[in-house]
Amino acid sequence: MDPFWLFLIFPFAAAAAIQLGLKRNARLSAFVSTLSVAATFVLSVVFLGSDNPNSHFNWATTSGFSIQIGLQLDALSRGMMFVVTGVGLLVHVFSLGYMKDDDGKARYFCGLSIFMFSMTGIVLADNFIMMFIFWELVGFSSYLLIGHWFQKDSAADAAKKAFLVNRIGDFGFMIGILMLWGLAGSFVFDSMELPAQGPLLTAAMLLVFCGAVGKSAQFPLHVWLPDAMEGPTPVSALIHAATMVAAGVYMLFRLQFSVGADLFANASGEIIAWIGAGTALLAALMATQQDDIKRVLAYSTLSQLGYMIMAVGLAGHHGLTAGEAGMFHLYTHAWFKALLFLGSGAIIYACHHEQDIWKMGGLAKRMRGTTATFAIATAALIAVPYLVSGFYSKEEILMQTLSHGHVTPLFFVAVFVAFLTPFYMTRLFIVTFLGKPRSHGAEEAREVPTVMLLPLLILAVLSVVAGFKPIAGMFSAMDPRHGHHDGAALVLAASAGTLVAGVLLGFLVYRRRDADPLASNALFKVFRNKFYIDEAYAKVVRFGQDAVAAIAHFFDEFLINGLLVGGLSRGAAGFGNLFRRLQSGNLQGYAILFAIGILLVIYLTVFMTP
Repeated sequence: MDPFWLFLIFPFAAAAAIQLGLKRNARLSAFVSTLSVAATFVLSVVFLGSDNPNSHFNWATTSGFSIQIGLQLDALSRGMMFVVTGVGLLVHVFSLGYMKDDDGKARYFCGLSIFMFSMTGIVLADNFIMMFIFWELVGFSSYLLIGHWFQKDSAADAAKKAFLVNRIGDFGFMIGILMLWGLAGSFVFDSMELPAQGPLLTAAMLLVFCGAVGKSAQFPLHVWLPDAMEGPTPVSALIHAATMVAAGVYMLFRLQFSVGADLFANASGEIIAWIGAGTALLAALMATQQDDIKRVLAYSTLSQLGYMIMAVGLAGHHGLTAGEAGMFHLYTHAWFKALLFLGSGAIIYACHHEQDIWKMGGLAKRMRGTTATFAIATAALIAVPYLVSGFYSKEEILMQTLSHGHVTPLFFVAVFVAFLTPFYMTRLFIVTFLGKPRSHGAEEAREVPTVMLLPLLILAVLSVVAGFKPIAGMFSAMDPRHGHHDGAALVLAASAGTLVAGVLLGFLVYRRRDADPLASNALFKVFRNKFYIDEAYAKVVRFGQDAVAAIAHFFDEFLINGLLVGGLSRGAAGFGNLFRRLQSGNLQGYAILFAIGILLVIYLTVFMTP
């Protein structure tokens, strides 16, 4: 057996051991789960600089057609495995403190191990069949983790919403996979030979993209991600910052990386790019008016994922470089967004599980380590020039929105999002950390234990160094090349200008505030209520259900029950009643019927015989 099958064996064995034998021992369950992800992280480091051949075996063979289960450990999957296992390990360590007193601690760590097993399968899959199997397992494990506190109706509803919304995208994904197989004759990425262009290829790519729309929470299937914040905060860091939601971006770039960027050189690439840009803009506008600290970060994640999807879609115009820019941002974003989520978890933990930023304040004096690391992550997200990793990856994406150094409509959208990001993050930082405490929880807040602070410090270092060329070249699909493109000066000027404008506006609007001054504005009410998209979906679903129910009721009551089943039963009963009345038991009646019968026979014999 090739040693890199251990990537799958370690987390699966941990989940099985916890579920089958260690469930009653929460501490041992946490240790086994953490040990398994530590082992996979060590493997990721060991294999980081090596180049391994694929390893696969036939799972099923019939009539010359075979389905393979195989692992592909190339430059792309090695970098992604480092991100998945690295963030996973730090989340496990943080969870040792955050979930210390949770009643479902063993179940929680079992869910984490199942998730690590599933996500590892997606990253290492060398064919669409295996990827789809683990794709669905990721959906299952996220359902378990989001609904960990299932006693809360909001958590249970959020888990169901995430599961059902993802199934909508996965249905299109499955059809797209089958269409690509019909066109290429193979499910294996490296063996696909697809036609250069054609309407079928465009349709297949858009259907495959449906999987990314669901898993990476793009419009219009983005609605599950903010509600998924009902799960434990470490789950948000693991699933909704660095790994699960990045699976859609990874899947699209895996296809580009293995088959070629020409797949997107049609209408599908343009549609994908605009859906990503639209999601980035909508989510950034929503983030400006959220009061729950985790929801602000959730919409920020949606916005940054839109950036990545936009870059991948632009590969049809700019080649593999555009997709590499999206993957580069995925790699840097994983570290600082995981840091932001874990930092928010530390804040919630210290403030007695308060999540409303307007009930915080003054935490900079009480939680110096958390404040410093959160500030570094914020700087990375808003892309402070040359100091943090987020700057380099964001610049590469902005560069791809140019066409031979000239601006495009996508460039304006991306730049406006680059203005909104520092605005809402400045709002979040000022309201949460500065000023005076606005609640008892904020007054009582203290720095979190070392087991929770240590992952924050490690992620803070990675949030700074991950974008620099020597480090980025080791782990990501792209080296930062800022300053070597046409339009680099324009991008830098736009990026720096929007950064200063966003931070300055956020500071002027929210300093020394105890409530949001924009909350009463009609336009910002639309942002606060998320453009009423959830309400619209609720009405559409309710109307659809009522309409289908009315049609089904009509068919059931009037056609099936009224005419078919009911009509036949009533007809049989009518005939039965008729013959029952003839059998009255009256001798005179029988004599009359006998006479009538004789007369009929005589009539038919005499008059009807030719």
